[in-house]
Amino acid sequence: MTLMKEEFCTKVGYRVRELRVNKKLSIEKLALEAGIEYTQLSRIELGRINTSIYQIYKISKTLEVTMPEIFLGFP
Repeated sequence: MTLMKEEFCTKVGYRVRELRVNKKLSIEKLALEAGIEYTQLSRIELGRINTSIYQIYKISKTLEVTMPEIFLGFP
């Protein structure tokens, strides 16, 4: 099964939000600690943008998870 771009972005965003909430971090705190603009992180979590792999890397490091953990459950 191949995901469409919009569906992929939505799934990544949902996973980032899930990991953030599990770590009990606000979106503002995660953005600040990852060095990402709050509005950009919000758009990532909502699946509205196709962000760079480097932004995912910064998010994963801040959340203390591996990058593959962000993509768990993807076909």
